[in-house]
Amino acid sequence: MWQRQQTLYLLISAALVITMCFGTAYRVADPDGMVSVSYWQLQKPYFGILLGILTGMVLLALVTFKSLILQMRLSSLGGITALGMQAWLAWMYFTFEGPVFSITAILPLVICVCNFLAARGCFQDQLMVESAQRLRNRRKKHN
Repeated sequence: MWQRQQTLYLLISAALVITMCFGTAYRVADPDGMVSVSYWQLQKPYFGILLGILTGMVLLALVTFKSLILQMRLSSLGGITALGMQAWLAWMYFTFEGPVFSITAILPLVICVCNFLAARGCFQDQLMVESAQRLRNRRKKHN
């Protein structure tokens, strides 16, 4: 399990998602000082729900290493979800005046890339398994 490249990509993605859960998205200048806003507080409950779904998909893709097709689909869906989160953050960046976004605002983009690389690794492994199965079936027919 740990020697496959998609597992390493999914581990990086899971670590970044967990970092997003506890990190700050941006800071707002308040009359009293700077106030940090976490990802869970963005747009009230919706962004937190999306972050919870992404966390579940990445962790589930990490543990379903025996089913390559399911792992590939979960990785792809996780990448699409992270891309949607990044688009949402980009929309907030360009429409709001006050917030100062932190460096962790680009984490969904990195998560998206890691998930798509993991899905590509799953696809390559699945092709290798199918070709080995085809060779075994051909060998059985000749014997």
